[in-house]
Amino acid sequence: MKVLTVISLSVLLVACTATKKIQQPTITSISSLKLLGEIDAPHNLQFKNTTIGGLSGIDYDATNNLYYIISDDRSSINAARLYTAKLFTSAKGIDSVAFVDVTFLHQQDGTLYPNSKQNPSKTPDPEAIRYNPLTKQLIWTSEGERIVNKKDTVLENPAITIITIDGKYIDTFNLPSQLLMHAFEKGPRQNGVLEGLTFTNNYKQLYVNVEEPLYEDGPRAMLTDTTAWIRIFKYDAVTKKQLKQYAYKLDPIAYPATPVDAFKINGVPDILSIGSNKLLVMERSFSTGRLPCTIKIYEADLNNATNIRNNPSLQRHTKFTPATKRLILNFDSLGVFTDNVEGMTFGPTLPNGHRTLVCVADNNFAVFEKTQFFLFEIIP
Repeated sequence: MKVLTVISLSVLLVACTATKKIQQPTITSISSLKLLGEIDAPHNLQFKNTTIGGLSGIDYDATNNLYYIISDDRSSINAARLYTAKLFTSAKGIDSVAFVDVTFLHQQDGTLYPNSKQNPSKTPDPEAIRYNPLTKQLIWTSEGERIVNKKDTVLENPAITIITIDGKYIDTFNLPSQLLMHAFEKGPRQNGVLEGLTFTNNYKQLYVNVEEPLYEDGPRAMLTDTTAWIRIFKYDAVTKKQLKQYAYKLDPIAYPATPVDAFKINGVPDILSIGSNKLLVMERSFSTGRLPCTIKIYEADLNNATNIRNNPSLQRHTKFTPATKRLILNFDSLGVFTDNVEGMTFGPTLPNGHRTLVCVADNNFAVFEKTQFFLFEIIP
C-alpha cells in the first residue's frame, strides 16, 4: 500500500511537459482486469482550505492528462465541489497523485449550494461526474433527498446537471416521472438514486442509473437471490431527451451484517460505456460489522434487453428481458483491502498499448475508511 503525497504545482508542470501524448484506443471488449497498484490519501487531507474526502465519481481528460473527481460532501464540511488531479502512473502502478485545483458547484442563480441546515430542499448529494471533450463541459448527478418522518419531510428530486469547467450552471436534464421523489413509497429510495453516469463513445448519448430498485420495482437486494431490479436510463446527450430504459438485476448482498438486522446494501455506484450498447457496471456490497466492501465489475449487454420505459412496475409486470451480465472481476480476489469504491473511469494507455481503468473510493469522511485509488490494466 502506498500513501498519497501532494506534489507541488511546479513539479507537476515539469512532469506534464515531459508526458508523451498517446492516442487513446477505443475500448470495445474486456476479458479481464489486472491490478497494477493502489494508493491511499491521508485522512482529512487539506487542500486549498477544503477537506478532501467523499470522492464518489471520477473521469479522465486524456488531452490534458487530468482527472475530474467529485465529492459527495453535501456542502456540510465545505461547499459542494469537485477536484482536478493528476495521477502519475506506470506499468508498475500509481507512483503519486497530485491535487491540482478545487472547483465549487454553482446553482442556476450563480450561488453556491447550501447545506441541509441552510436549505435542505436545495442541498445536493453529488455522486457521478463526466467530462465531454467535444463541448469542454462537465456533467454531474445529484441523488437529491427523501426524508419522511414524524419530525420533518424533505423531498428534493435528483438531478443531472451540465456545468462549465469552472463550475457554473448551464442546464439540467428533464427527469422521467419514475425519478421524482414522493412522501409515500413510490419512486426512488433515499440515497439510492442517480449514482452512475457515462457517455457513449461518440458523446451523442449517455446512460445514467439508479443505485437501488425504485419502490414500485420491488425490494432491495437481500442475502439470498432476489429480483432486485434497477433501471438504466438512456438519454440523447444533445437534446437531453430520454430514449429508453433497461432493467439490470443486482447480485445478492455479499456478506451478512453483524448484528444480522443491521444495515447492509448492494447497489450500482457507477457505469462506463464500452460501445455497442454495452456497459461496465460496478456493484458495491457493504454489510455492517465488516469493514471491506465487496466490489464487482460486470460487463452488461443491453442489445437484447427490453425497453422498459413504459413499464410502471418491474415487480408486477415481469414480461421483460433484462440486460445480460458477465463477471469480469471481484475485488475480493485481489488480496488487498477494498473500501467504499464508488467511481471508475478509463485512464491512460500503457506502453504495451493496453488502456487502464482507474477506480476511487469514497471514505465518507470517516476516520476508519480510506480514500483509495486503484489502477488496473485492461486485458482485451
